[in-house]
Amino acid sequence: MKTLILYATKHGAAREIARRIEKKMDGAAAHDLKQGGVPSLGQFDCVIIGSSLYAGSIRKEAKAFLSQNTDALLGKKVGLFLCGMDTNQAKTCFDNNFPPDILRSAKAASFLGGIFDPQKAGVMERLVMKAVAKQSVYINTISDDNIDQFVEAMRS
Repeated sequence: MKTLILYATKHGAAREIARRIEKKMDGAAAHDLKQGGVPSLGQFDCVIIGSSLYAGSIRKEAKAFLSQNTDALLGKKVGLFLCGMDTNQAKTCFDNNFPPDILRSAKAASFLGGIFDPQKAGVMERLVMKAVAKQSVYINTISDDNIDQFVEAMRS
């Protein structure tokens, strides 16, 4: 099964997750949506789309790809992942960011964790993390167990 993993990231967490998925799935290729030049979906049996969240929204590159390719994606095995620090809002974030038809037909839709690196974050991001999440140091919540479960769901 040929798999295309498309991701949109601001500071690299979605890229890290995409690369981990790519290593675990035979025939998978990861591609950053920000780079453009997305390979033809016709070449792939499976398409995985992931994005980091910022204030509850996925990256604009992921939104644009989804809106332009909804019909093509409905004919594929699709997986969706989100990355971020607040797992409590996962269902709401999926519902608010993905077309309902794609979300309903997805083999897997998982929140896979995130990374907060104060050295990569802007001033506002650091202030929000400190005020809301009481977090001001590097933290990585990406879960290999959750990634393994996601990959297994995509294989079934």
